[in-house]
Amino acid sequence: QRFLQNLHQFLKDHRDSKAPTVINEYFALVTKYLVPLEEAYRDKPVFPIREDGSIFMSLGAYRDHLLGETLRQAFKNAASPDKLFVGAVVQNCFGIDVTCRTGVEVKGQDEHGRPITKISDREPDVNGIEQFCDDPEYTKYCDSGQIRALYVNETESNGPTTARYFASKLWGGETYFLQADAHLRFAPEWDRLYTEEAKAAKSYPKAVLSAYPPGFSEGDPPYKGGTVGTRLCTCAFSTSDVEHHIIRINTGGTCGENANAPTQIAYIAAGFFFARAEFLTDVPFDPFLPWCFMGEEIALSLRAWTNGWDIYAPRKNLIAHQYRPGRMGLPKFWENTGRVFGRPGPGFNTQLQSISLKRVKYMVGYKDTTKEALEDLGHSVVLTDFQHYGPGETRTMDEFLEHVNIDIEKEQCGNIKWCNKCLMD
Repeated sequence: QRFLQNLHQFLKDHRDSKAPTVINEYFALVTKYLVPLEEAYRDKPVFPIREDGSIFMSLGAYRDHLLGETLRQAFKNAASPDKLFVGAVVQNCFGIDVTCRTGVEVKGQDEHGRPITKISDREPDVNGIEQFCDDPEYTKYCDSGQIRALYVNETESNGPTTARYFASKLWGGETYFLQADAHLRFAPEWDRLYTEEAKAAKSYPKAVLSAYPPGFSEGDPPYKGGTVGTRLCTCAFSTSDVEHHIIRINTGGTCGENANAPTQIAYIAAGFFFARAEFLTDVPFDPFLPWCFMGEEIALSLRAWTNGWDIYAPRKNLIAHQYRPGRMGLPKFWENTGRVFGRPGPGFNTQLQSISLKRVKYMVGYKDTTKEALEDLGHSVVLTDFQHYGPGETRTMDEFLEHVNIDIEKEQCGNIKWCNKCLMD
C-alpha cells in the first residue's frame, strides 16, 4: 500500500517527464518500497506450504467485466471449492478524480471502408469481487477468506507483469499455484484434473503445466472441456515496430488424444500455468518490468527451465479464455498510460516498454543489449537486482537456447522436433 500511495504521487510529479526519467525514478521507487519485502523472503516461502491439495489462483484483472463470472465459474465447477483460494489484483476505474473512458470502439466505416473509431466517457467499472461475494451462492467463500483482493486505481496500472507480481504476493501457503487471466470458463472438476495431470508428469514435483487455452464468446453454452491441449513449441522474433524484436511464443504440433502421460514443451504461457507453489520461491515474480505487454513469456520460460523446472502441455483443455481483439473496444492499459502522462494514445507506453524490455533482452542475450551497450545508452538501471530475477543456476542460459533451438545471434527460432513430435517425457 505504501508503494501504491507513493506511486500515485510519483505519476503526478512526472507527468511531463521523458521516458528514461520515468523508468529511472520508478525503479528507485520499487527499490525503496518493494525490495525490502523481497529481501526478507529471498529463497524461502512467505508461508509454509500446506500439503492439503489446495490451489491458489492468481488473477490480474484490468477493468475486466468478466471477473465476477470467472470467479463463479471457477468455484461452481471445482471438485473441491473449499480448497480453492484466489488472489485478484483489481485494476479498475473507480471514477475517483478521473472520468472513466472506454477503449477504442469501432463506430462504423468511412467512405473508403476504413473503421471509424471513438473513445467515450463511461460509468465506473463494475467490481467483480463484489459481484461474486454478493451472490448468495458464493458468499461463504468470501466469508471464509478464500478471496483476497488488492484494489489498484486504473491510473496506477502499468501492465500485466506488475499486476501478476502483486497477485503472487497474495498467495497464502496453498499447495499449488495457478496463474491465469480474469476472463475464463472452467470445465467440471478442473481443479482435480489439473492436479492429477501435474502429478502424472515425469518431472513432478518440478513440473509446470501450461498452454494457450481455446477461446469462448459470451453467450456460449457451458464449457465442458476435453479437447486436445495446445503445445507451445514455436517462437518468432517480432517484426512489429512497437515490440523491439522481442521473442514471441506460439503453438506447434499436437500429440493426439491417446498420449499416456504429459510430454514436455518449450515455453510457458503467462495467461495460464499450473505448478506446485515452490515455483514462487524458485522463480519469484520480477517487480522491475513495468509497462510491458510482451517479453514476460520468454523470460518466465527461461527462468523456470534454468531453475530446474520442466514445462509440460496438459493433454486436455480444462479452461477456455476470451480472446479480445481490438474491435471489442475494451480498455487497454497503454491507453491509460497515455492519459496519465498527458500524451494520449499508446506512444508513450511504447517508449517506456522499449526501455523495460531491455531487461528481458539482456537476460536472453541479445547482441545489442550487453551490459556495455546499456551503459552507453544510459539504461543500466534496467539491470537493478537482476541477479535475483535472471537465469537460474541449475541449467545455463546457453543450454536453454540450445534446448529450444533459438539462434540469438541471427535472431531466428528453429524447429523444436522433440516438442512438436511429443518426444520428451
